[in-house]
Amino acid sequence: MNRDLKNIKIDNRQKNSYYYRRYFLLLLIVWFANVQSATALGDTLRLSIDDAIVLAQEQSLSAIMAENRFQTSHWEYEIFKAEQLPEISFQGGLPKYQRQYNSYQHEDGSYSFVMNDNLRLSGSMFVTQSLPFTGGTVSLKSSLEFTKQFGDNMGSEYMSNPISITLSQPLFGVNHMKWSRRISPLRYEESEANYMEEMEEITLSTISRYFNYLLSHSSFLMAQQNLENANKLYEVAQARREIGQISQSELMQLKLTALQAKGTLTESQSNLKANMFQLRTFLGLGETQELSLIVPETVPISGLDYRIIFDKAMENNSFAKNILRRQLEADYSVASAKGNRRQINLYASFGNSGVNQDILGAYSNLANSQVVEFGVNIPILDWGKRKARVKMAESNRIVVESSIKQDQISFHQNIFLLVENFNNQAGQLEIAIEADQLSDIRYKTEMATFISGEINILDLNDARNSRDFAKQKLIQEMYMYWNYYYNIQSVCLEKISQLTDSENQDK
Repeated sequence: MNRDLKNIKIDNRQKNSYYYRRYFLLLLIVWFANVQSATALGDTLRLSIDDAIVLAQEQSLSAIMAENRFQTSHWEYEIFKAEQLPEISFQGGLPKYQRQYNSYQHEDGSYSFVMNDNLRLSGSMFVTQSLPFTGGTVSLKSSLEFTKQFGDNMGSEYMSNPISITLSQPLFGVNHMKWSRRISPLRYEESEANYMEEMEEITLSTISRYFNYLLSHSSFLMAQQNLENANKLYEVAQARREIGQISQSELMQLKLTALQAKGTLTESQSNLKANMFQLRTFLGLGETQELSLIVPETVPISGLDYRIIFDKAMENNSFAKNILRRQLEADYSVASAKGNRRQINLYASFGNSGVNQDILGAYSNLANSQVVEFGVNIPILDWGKRKARVKMAESNRIVVESSIKQDQISFHQNIFLLVENFNNQAGQLEIAIEADQLSDIRYKTEMATFISGEINILDLNDARNSRDFAKQKLIQEMYMYWNYYYNIQSVCLEKISQLTDSENQDK
């Protein structure tokens, strides 16, 4: 039974595909014939919808801005990665010479000024490493200092510190490094997904301008044909008026129709130029570049499964990463507020140093040097300020969690509506194709009937208006189909053709 249903679906898709290809091939032939008569194609750029999308994603201003926004996020992530690695730095004074009077206090407490005339050279090498699991820092230091005294007490001396290790560790406070290691990679993944979504937004903007041009070009071609038909009908009406088959009022109505058609042609031509300018500007093309757009000749897919689209969206879209990041940032704010209620820091330094008038002696006679410092900052009375900050962070986390739940509901609903609208749009497009064919046949029939004198001008105008509306409706329905198509693609960030291929394989 399932196999039979599957075969029926495949046969229907093949029939629909054949039907669409046959119609759009005919439409394409008419399109090219009209373009050949309307513009000279010597310097005209022919573009399909895929070509336009590629151009927009490569050279439009929107694409350049999206690329640079992503580069900012990329270098921000590079900074985070660099902060996890040891940093090596050098600090030195090369040289420092001073000759000045300094205040000197004697043993009896009195002061006098003495001349200080010396030269100092110093250099220190530091290696610093953050400790992500504890939130502290450890550093190694190696230094050498040289002092040369001038004047009555002339002499020189070296002081060395071959290596010393220093540990700085906060106790009971929040581990900023641990939270950064959880949030920063997620933020970078979100920026990658955002960049891909911006590219898809450029795609949507492209097809909007693309179909605006197609719509205006269709209006222009119809306006040309309507003017030609109106002039032809007016000539026929003049002959019929001479033999008394129509009234003077009907003749004047046809002349007015011809004048209105001429005005409509001028307006549609201006609208066509404006839409061409907007499209080529968006695509980054020259202002004098003429365009010839190809009407999409096939409909790529006729139905999508909501669950497949939703699962792929949750896998690729920035929404899932955004939710997790916001939750982690809210938790981090609460942890920071709690950690700041009491601050206890441990500082310890261990190493050896040596002093000698000879540089080698400064490294051979070393003495131990230790510094241990334990600092405590515990509030005694802050009138509830730190407690209030904790409560504020916790309340904000509840707000964030509620907002996340609401966003999840909206995200699910939007995907469901997109898929439903897309699946329904295939039927709407099929109706528009058939309505266009019927309205065109009716208009041609009504024209022949009017010329033979069997109907009046009102019936003919109604047939013409119905034909014009049907052709405009066809372009609009085609735009809506592609708009839904690329909207879904922008949500799941994967080619829909690949999703349908995998779905067929699963079946």
